[in-house]
Amino acid sequence: MTGLRAWRFAAWFAGGLGLWLAAIALAPLVGPERASFGEAWSAIWGATAIGPSFDIILLQRLPRVLLGALAGGALAVAGAAFQAVLRNPLAEPYTLGVASSGALGALAVMSFGLSASFGPFSSVQIGALAGAGANVLLVSALGRRRGAGGGNGMLLAGIAVSLISAALMMLVRYLSSPHRMVEMDRWLMGGLDVTGFDAVAGVVPLLLPGLAAVVLHARAIDQLLLGPAMAEGRGVDVDACRRDVFLGGSLATAAVVAVTGPIGFVGLIVPHAVRRFAPRDHRVILPVSFFAGGAFLVLADTVARIVAAPAEIPVGILTAAVGGPIFLVILARGRASRE
Repeated sequence: MTGLRAWRFAAWFAGGLGLWLAAIALAPLVGPERASFGEAWSAIWGATAIGPSFDIILLQRLPRVLLGALAGGALAVAGAAFQAVLRNPLAEPYTLGVASSGALGALAVMSFGLSASFGPFSSVQIGALAGAGANVLLVSALGRRRGAGGGNGMLLAGIAVSLISAALMMLVRYLSSPHRMVEMDRWLMGGLDVTGFDAVAGVVPLLLPGLAAVVLHARAIDQLLLGPAMAEGRGVDVDACRRDVFLGGSLATAAVVAVTGPIGFVGLIVPHAVRRFAPRDHRVILPVSFFAGGAFLVLADTVARIVAAPAEIPVGILTAAVGGPIFLVILARGRASRE
């Protein structure tokens, strides 16, 4: 690897993967209800009858842990890529409007009570994809307009679309029945409370191509950090890179939002934490952000499950409570550095 020793990349990758796998392995063992891993393991191999431990660990906790590991990783990768290509530390799926637009599409489907399935995808996922797709087209078009300011133009357009989406979501809620409104409010809090592996299976087909589109541009993203003019001088198609990264990150975000609801600030917190320690090379930053983001969301969900037991706090509330102050700190530091 040019400029990055292979052993150093392998060390960071192995460390991140180890953290991610440790979170997946340990989190299912923690919860308000007692469950024995030995009993669940014996039931898998048919040594004992299927009992409560099997149901709790393998059908309730493990699916939500896997979903959190994938969702947190996807949001962190999207945030890291958006911050780099737009050269703005506040860029993430939320500030670019991807999460809000996806949530609007999902709520529009929920308001009609649609519950159809199309292969591995539910109607809510289709609605989220449609909302995120509309956001991509609109933000990209506004960001490319002359005088829009390039990356900053895309960020401002994303914030505007996010505000519009929030207003439309309130309108959808207002026009819905009380029963639907309660369901929507619970979904908007963001959560990983799934049972079985169908939700995980529905995320993967959209998540993988979205993440691949981002990771394949890791070298070009490094060049963009030097500025659009410098990147073009080194052979990078700046517009194509921004478009592909935005499309890939939006696809991965839409896949997550469709199942978990909008979970904020993971794409903001984790990339900044990773950049404080990892080499300044996105061939390292992107995979390590994925592993760290997944582990962070799994940990946050584990805390949300046990801190108010037997009640459960939606993990989106917890990440917002942690991420909001960090967002303000980043904003204040950016203003101080400009001054």
